[in-house]
Amino acid sequence: MLTHARAGRVVAMLGLAGALFSALPALAQTTLNLSDVLPETNFMVQNAAHFAQEVSAATDGQVTISIKAGGSLGFKGPDQLTAVRDGLVDMADINISQQVGVNPLFGVEGVPFLVSSMDELKKYHEFVRPAFVKIAEENNQKLLYMVPSPAQYVYLKVPVDSIDDFSGIPVRGADKNTVDVVSAIGMAGVAMPWGELIPALASGRVEGVATSATSGVDGKFWEFMKYIYPTNHTWGSNMVTINLDSWNRLSADQQAAIEEVASRLEPEFWEVSRQGDIDSIKIMQENGMELATISDELRTQMVERAQQLQADFVARVPDAGPIVDQYKATQ
Repeated sequence: MLTHARAGRVVAMLGLAGALFSALPALAQTTLNLSDVLPETNFMVQNAAHFAQEVSAATDGQVTISIKAGGSLGFKGPDQLTAVRDGLVDMADINISQQVGVNPLFGVEGVPFLVSSMDELKKYHEFVRPAFVKIAEENNQKLLYMVPSPAQYVYLKVPVDSIDDFSGIPVRGADKNTVDVVSAIGMAGVAMPWGELIPALASGRVEGVATSATSGVDGKFWEFMKYIYPTNHTWGSNMVTINLDSWNRLSADQQAAIEEVASRLEPEFWEVSRQGDIDSIKIMQENGMELATISDELRTQMVERAQQLQADFVARVPDAGPIVDQYKATQ
């Protein structure tokens, strides 16, 4: 049986232990919002969701990434980089080519007919990525991973057999480079973010679209157009970035875990993109669209018409010159 003195000492010790325990730092729990303008069904969003799951596992649940898809936060595609820069959102899945208003070098992937396959694009990224990392840092964010869109197509309501058949067709492009390419070929290029595209197709404001096959499925293009032309005119990628202030609030261990996840998953995401192209073309064909053939003569004419754009881009964006030259030296 405890004496009053001993009982007092026990209570005091328990109180001291409680005070010490309460003084220990709590395990930080962080939720990061990631803005995405694409719908939840898009493979880019699904990649981001997979990344979020892996980050949660790698940090023992300390870091949660909440995906806000479909433009639910109110940002349009061209707004994504500045939204992260200004801390309006912690993270974003950004269509890189739509950020040329912030820095024109973001258009360097879209130099027409420079890269002809995803394997070549991977080589090109060896020279492109360091520039994008630097620009991201200049805009208060860290680049975590990059994933290319699949091969590019032009979708039309009408068949074309010659270069003249393209003349005057209003075709939407997501960025200036794409608009310049389709305009050089003879179409009437219209720059337009994704969120405005479907109403524009429904109203007839545009009668064609230059984009990837996965986007063709997202937009249910079979409801508006019939023909798919494998032009493969440009390439483009998305990058997932995080605001540097949000990043710096994470512990060193959390940062290392996130970087490891990003590095490990990026090659898998490239393969998702490659397979997404194949699967999406099949879905569109099953819904009545036709994958057309571009004759050698027509392709040659298209390339010739767009060649001046390569020189024009480098003249307009001098920092692109060394990147393009370094890549060409590997071919």
